[in-house]
Amino acid sequence: MTKVFLSLFIILTSSFYSAASIAKPLSYWDKSGPAISQDVNHSQWLHILNHYLIVGEDEASINEFNYQGVTTADKVILKQYLTQLQSINPLQHTKAQQQAYWINLYNALTVQLILDNYPVKSITKLGERFFSFGPWDDDAAVVNGKTLSLNDIEHEILRPIWLDPRIHYAVNCASYGCPNLAATAFTANNMEQLLTAGAYAYINHPRGVTVKGDDLEVSSIYKWYAEDFGDNDQALIEHLKRYAKPQLKQALQSFQQNPGDIDFEYDWRLNQSE
Repeated sequence: MTKVFLSLFIILTSSFYSAASIAKPLSYWDKSGPAISQDVNHSQWLHILNHYLIVGEDEASINEFNYQGVTTADKVILKQYLTQLQSINPLQHTKAQQQAYWINLYNALTVQLILDNYPVKSITKLGERFFSFGPWDDDAAVVNGKTLSLNDIEHEILRPIWLDPRIHYAVNCASYGCPNLAATAFTANNMEQLLTAGAYAYINHPRGVTVKGDDLEVSSIYKWYAEDFGDNDQALIEHLKRYAKPQLKQALQSFQQNPGDIDFEYDWRLNQSE
């Protein structure tokens, strides 16, 4: 029975973890056009964020989403936005514009998935495949005639093309353990600011990093995507120190000098407002 249970667990989790390794960029998507004056219009996504994202009042809070409160009219606006994005050829835009495009598409698709299945306690309860652990391998969008899943967007486009670990602080999985859903739409102009702000907010929150005596407790993101953060404990701690506040940075320095155990935790509960 133990072997059977283990096999079932591997099947259940494989859809989420199988894409953790950085794929080589799909040559089709690793292209860009010349600089153009007109960026992709993300105003409809900003409208949704402005009305339904509950931004924490302080750094100890987590941004929550009011899924229950989304009106029928605004559900239509979200679907119109997703239709608009899928009608665009992102390769005609600059790399910076494309990065914003893919992040916003990923986040908007995730919110749409929750709304389509609400009420649900966790995104991990969704998924069309037998024994699936979440919807990440399901068909989610069609761009340039190519069908893409959320895993395709994150692991075959965003991570391998931009090679920036801060991507993990930008894409949101609708869970309390995840980095915050940004309160504004990503654009080419605010990309650097939002990526850094996301890293700073997550690393300085207990769900991201907590030092407990000789033990270091961090988000499971740093385990699932270890290669993005240097693929060893020392490199991970250097990454964390880069964005840590002085007190946390000092604690991480002490841990680095006298290594203890690193524990990984994640909260898959839906990031909904009560």
